[in-house]
Amino acid sequence: MPTIDLNADVGEECGDDATLLDVVTSANVAAGGHAGGDEVLRATVEQCARRDVAVGAHPSYPDRANFGRLSMKGEYDVTHLTEVLRHQIRAVATACSAAGTSLTHVKAHGALYHDAATDDAIAESFIAAVTKVSTEIGADLYVTGAAGSRLQDVAEASTIRFVAEAFVDRAYNADGTLVPRSLAGAVHEDLPVAVSQALSIALNQEVDTIDGTVIDLAARTLCVHSDSPEAAAMAGAVRAELIAHGVSIAPIADGDA
Repeated sequence: MPTIDLNADVGEECGDDATLLDVVTSANVAAGGHAGGDEVLRATVEQCARRDVAVGAHPSYPDRANFGRLSMKGEYDVTHLTEVLRHQIRAVATACSAAGTSLTHVKAHGALYHDAATDDAIAESFIAAVTKVSTEIGADLYVTGAAGSRLQDVAEASTIRFVAEAFVDRAYNADGTLVPRSLAGAVHEDLPVAVSQALSIALNQEVDTIDGTVIDLAARTLCVHSDSPEAAAMAGAVRAELIAHGVSIAPIADGDA
């Protein structure tokens, strides 16, 4: 039976992080670009450390006004964006060191996540930033993102491991992209729907799309957004049902992808 990592985006000042961190095995901590940062970042990393939850950095375009959900790719060249992201990732790494834990991975947030999936320049900036921090702190960091994305291609051409991710609380289009949040049905609010989607991905490597078709979707880590309705309850229900169906819940190990 498969092994799945259950992750959540936390430190965004919009959810019940404490309860969520009791359930997940990995956390993506907001690095200050779209939310969190400073004391919120440090406190969130400390919560992760106390629970032995693997800590990842969750950088974004620097756009707190829009929660990092509007693309800013036209405003940065590769070098500038790399440095912006490197600074955010280092902030989480520093908080990890202070809390007695280690940074394990990096996951882009919001518009940056989607841009890195489709745009070579953004993917290259992202991987360059991760590579720099990986070297600076002496860690084998991995990145999570959409399977089959440009980010995966760029990562696999570098020294950075790529781990495929899928979402239990978001609806998918037939082309494998997420349904935009501006459209009805984009966010799953019903626990049974989210649980069913998690089981389908973990057990069958497929997902029902918003138009009723079924597509292949293999992933090693499943995400619950902390700002989704009843996120902690959703994560708990997903974890319980996965275990009940024989799925092991564990963080990403060295060499795992």
